Amino acid sequence: MHWLLVFLGGGLGALARHATGRAGLTLLGPGFPWWTLAVNVSGSVAIGLLAGLFSAFETGHYARLFLITGFLGGFTTFSAFSLDALTLWERGEPMQAGFYVLGSVILSLIGAALGLMLSRLA
Repeated sequence: MHWLLVFLGGGLGALARHATGRAGLTLLGPGFPWWTLAVNVSGSVAIGLLAGLFSAFETGHYARLFLITGFLGGFTTFSAFSLDALTLWERGEPMQAGFYVLGSVILSLIGAALGLMLSRLA
């Protein structure tokens, strides 16, 4: 059962990431990877919130597997972040690459902290 929950959640998360990426390309174009940044930051908020809620209520083992390990594991993407940063660098845009790397890390950490704080209000 554990494997199935992670598998299904991961597949749905990957589909959500793909849909977000397609929408981002359509709306904003390929110049800057805003869509990957948005996915990673929103995923960080969600993982902080869910981890805090599951911890506070000491329940939800199956939901944790489906949502955190599966869905958010499939939705957020460190590999795409890395490729996007290198692509900016190789295109001769080191300032944008640096902004993207620092912004992604800082905003994702802030997002996870915010999610944890919100879960403690529940």
